Amino acid sequence: MESRKPGVLPDTGKALRGAEYSLLLSAAAIVRRRYVHCGGDASLSQTSANELANVFGAVAREHPALDEVDRREAIALAHRLIDDDHPEHSRMWPTYREPDRAIGMAPSGK
Repeated sequence: MESRKPGVLPDTGKALRGAEYSLLLSAAAIVRRRYVHCGGDASLSQTSANELANVFGAVAREHPALDEVDRREAIALAHRLIDDDHPEHSRMWPTYREPDRAIGMAPSGK
């Protein structure tokens, strides 16, 4: 007999991962379209935008080289990008700054 949490369907985890995968790839496409191909928004360089899009793709595919990237933060940033709701406030945003220092992509704390 299969062990599972009450009220949780066995395929829920697969569905959630599928939704996250789609969300992250959509965010990558938006970053490329908004900041790389169109070049209309100068708040992010084309190089940084392309790197961020690549990170979204790698996180979506659960690439082991990006274990230090906080998956939840990547998903939150993807939501911000899709909603166009101040993505620059994310710790993952390439131009995020704290007083007197630049911050790169935040590690997950693992």
